[in-house]
Amino acid sequence: MPGTPAGVPLPVRTISAADLSESLAAGYEDFKAKRGDLIFVGLLYPLIGAVTSVVVSGSDISMLFPLFAGLSLLGPLVATGFYELAKRREAGRDSSWWHFFGVLKSESFLSIAAVGIGLLAIFGAWLAAATLVYTMFFGLEPPGTIANFAQNVLTTQAGWSMIIVGNLVGILFALVVLAVSVVSLPLLVDRKVSAERAVATSLAAFRRNPGVLIRWGIMVGVILTVAAIPLLIGLAVALPVLGYATWHLYTRIVDRDALAEIGR
Repeated sequence: MPGTPAGVPLPVRTISAADLSESLAAGYEDFKAKRGDLIFVGLLYPLIGAVTSVVVSGSDISMLFPLFAGLSLLGPLVATGFYELAKRREAGRDSSWWHFFGVLKSESFLSIAAVGIGLLAIFGAWLAAATLVYTMFFGLEPPGTIANFAQNVLTTQAGWSMIIVGNLVGILFALVVLAVSVVSLPLLVDRKVSAERAVATSLAAFRRNPGVLIRWGIMVGVILTVAAIPLLIGLAVALPVLGYATWHLYTRIVDRDALAEIGR
């Protein structure tokens, strides 16, 4: 809005659990409407995740699970390409797989990059927190082989305590990412606004709909977990569907009539 300070959020609506189901259904319809080659795009993220896990965890098996779990914190950034595809389809424009990378030419690219850097910082903080949690329960001694690590974690009191504390810490990081990104990144793909206003709007949406959006976060987490079980291959379908669904959820939360005053 002309003359509005950059940090002031845009108008947001109250949504219900029905909006979650309808957004997920709309996301699946978007996925079905695309050609099979879009599965290639969906495979990029799990492939990158697998390679990164091998490289980063290399000599430290204890970081393997935190790394895989933490990659979901970067999911909203990866999903910007699906937001672009959903936006184009909504407008009746061609939405071939290469338009997934259209965000690189977006007028809001710098703002998207700024939010992305923030998510990377949160990801780094999560890895540091996971390392600290492991050290609290097992000290600085390397975990050794995968078998030894699994035995220590699953058959000792210290291991189960670490699992509980680690998951609680992980939930806190996931809530932060959810609040910061659920609206900000789709908004930046949709319109040219500052990163500060986009994040402020996302936080305002979370404050107005905490229960519903936490439920959304749980749904996303469950879907991603189930999809990741078969060697991450299921993410090739889950990621596009969730990306499109998040776009539809954004359109239900943010008052896009107010966005018209901003211009593209």
